[in-house]
Amino acid sequence: MNKIMKMGAMLIVLLCMVTAVQAQKFGYVNSQALLAEMSEVKQARSELETLEKQLRAKGQSMLTALQTKYQETQQKVERGELSPKQQEEAGAKLRAEEAEIGKYEQEMVQKIQQKEATLLQPILDRVNNAIKEVAEENGYTFIFDASTSILLYAQENSDLSDMIKTKLGI
Repeated sequence: MNKIMKMGAMLIVLLCMVTAVQAQKFGYVNSQALLAEMSEVKQARSELETLEKQLRAKGQSMLTALQTKYQETQQKVERGELSPKQQEEAGAKLRAEEAEIGKYEQEMVQKIQQKEATLLQPILDRVNNAIKEVAEENGYTFIFDASTSILLYAQENSDLSDMIKTKLGI
């Protein structure tokens, strides 16, 4: 009799667990595709490209100036116009300028990354808020991002992209 009671209790617990799992709603969205359709993202990308072109142009002009100075110094050395001490000083100046260009390249990457974060963060916050609102309004427990390749299978009727686009006004 005791075995039957234990089996019955276990069966009830399993039934409750299955019911609890079935009560959860899951959905997914492809955030990369969603962002690609947003005009704000396209505008931000355009601004980033413009900034990158400006910074690269400045870096290129610095590099061209360094190459010119290097060639001039090399010609002076070949003509014998520089003493060994002057050659050493000129070499040190060129190396310092080269280091400055390297530093500029690092700063350029940082500036682009900072600008990207500044431009995209409000957009990402808006998308995340829309996802949260759709989830709450429709009773979803979990929403996965299909663009991360973690989602192995999903029924198409679980795709919430259209609802989120509507929420964002896309």
